[in-house]
Amino acid sequence: MKFTYPHWHRLHQQSDQMELNSSADKSGLPPGSLVHIGEVHDITSKISIIQYNADTLVQHEDVIFSELSQFKDSDLITWINIDGLSDTRVAESIGHEFNIHPLVLEDILSTQQRPKLEEYEDYLYLVLKGISAESDAGFKLQYDQISVLLLEKYVITFKEKADDAFKSIYHRMENPHGRMRKTGSDYLAYALLDAIVDEYFVVGDSLDEIIEPLEDSLLLNPAEEILLTIQQIRRELISMRRSVSPLRELLSTIQRSDNTLLTVETLRYYADIHDHVLRVTDSLESYRERIAIMQDIYLSSISNKMNETMKVLTIYASIFIPLTFIAGVYGMNFDYMPELKWQWAYPVLWGVFISTGIVQLIYLKKKKWL
Repeated sequence: MKFTYPHWHRLHQQSDQMELNSSADKSGLPPGSLVHIGEVHDITSKISIIQYNADTLVQHEDVIFSELSQFKDSDLITWINIDGLSDTRVAESIGHEFNIHPLVLEDILSTQQRPKLEEYEDYLYLVLKGISAESDAGFKLQYDQISVLLLEKYVITFKEKADDAFKSIYHRMENPHGRMRKTGSDYLAYALLDAIVDEYFVVGDSLDEIIEPLEDSLLLNPAEEILLTIQQIRRELISMRRSVSPLRELLSTIQRSDNTLLTVETLRYYADIHDHVLRVTDSLESYRERIAIMQDIYLSSISNKMNETMKVLTIYASIFIPLTFIAGVYGMNFDYMPELKWQWAYPVLWGVFISTGIVQLIYLKKKKWL
């Protein structure tokens, strides 16, 4: 079903603009309006479904949203994964088949959500940020909003784009003797969250590989390019911290929850993710302090370099000031200046110049100003 803007809305004349850039573009629309908000990725919505238990593993690729109803009422644990949010009909079909609140569907399609947890009577709704680092662009982070719906026998995930974030989960499912195949949907949700958080450590390792040589270069050659890199890392750290910090509250809420969808055994695993998030948060604070120190070192290095330059120029000026004075006195061209008529006046004057410079250099050296 294609969403149509009301005639009074400012985007009414742009009926082809189904993906908005910010929440402000949606201002005035009724709650629950299914409109995609955020960056438009070059990917069509793709649905894949995996059903499993201890004895069975069935995978379905390229499922059409109109076929979702045939995967309901199964005794198998069902994982429905949607890559791409541009087709709002997919989210609408999920909401219809599994009785998902329209406000939840609206949040799923808005990729500017803060990580959070919402509890409903029959399901849990979680929002996280998948974070990865681009290796070819210095330290540039890529974000992928991942929404997770946890039901009694179903886990539904929505991702902005297709990637290998959950590749490890697929491999674990292929092991018939693994814990994944013997547990319920709550453990699958845990495994998905754990895979997302583990990627944060990979980002941290990438950051270490950049900061350590950057610190060495900063001491040897504080170039302007280093300052630009420091500023870029600082911005990315602020953005990453904004996406990671709310997970502490989210996971704390899960551990305190008495929702029947979460078993006591699985809650212990969520506590482990909480510990990982605390470690990541502490690392981000450490990185931020290192970046702040590096900025101070850069500014101090530039200031010291400027001081050294001014010191050299001041020494040259100090040496030439008395020489300029002597040259100025004998350049006044008065008639009664006996030295002007003297045969050895010129070489003596050069001797005075040289002697004055040498004496000044010795004096500056003795005072340790040079």
